[in-house]
Amino acid sequence: MLIGITGGIGCGKSTVAGHFESLGYLRMDSDEIIRNQVLTNPEVIAGLVERFGHQVLLEGGAVNRGYLASRIFACDGERQWLEDYLLPRLFSIWRSALAERARTHWVFEVPLLFEKHLENWFDFTVCVATTAENQLVRLEKRGMTRAHAELRISKQLPLARKVELADFVIGNDGTPDFLRLQVDALAGRFACSA
Repeated sequence: MLIGITGGIGCGKSTVAGHFESLGYLRMDSDEIIRNQVLTNPEVIAGLVERFGHQVLLEGGAVNRGYLASRIFACDGERQWLEDYLLPRLFSIWRSALAERARTHWVFEVPLLFEKHLENWFDFTVCVATTAENQLVRLEKRGMTRAHAELRISKQLPLARKVELADFVIGNDGTPDFLRLQVDALAGRFACSA
């Protein structure tokens, strides 16, 4: 069974995916794969340098993700180019993992699940939702300025639309225990559907 977890930035996708993982699901964190596998690929790095110049690299040759973010969130065309450049590589990693362990229950964290029309990859989609103020507070705790957090949120599909499109919604406005109870209940429903 393949479960796709989405939601806005700062809504708690990783926390929910971690709870599913503790219940025995294998976990795919799309952002982590992009960060640690795709953006470390020499071919990808060369393509980024060609597009954005050498300032896209840190002194040691790694991708300067802060600089890259400043470029792509300032220009929708650059953001679209980057998504189109990176996503096929992400999907290739997904396919390889699924081919190795096809009969396993998986949970995938996919921030752009609906934006990129990836619903057909999954048996069920789950949107993790919270209030806009909670999102901003959580992002500020991660070190983002409020203005940058608002900009990042504005570049994603509105959370209300993700809620409408998802098969299931988990609310992340309460306690950690309540969040866990929602995941447990949903995992129970998925077990009955398997």
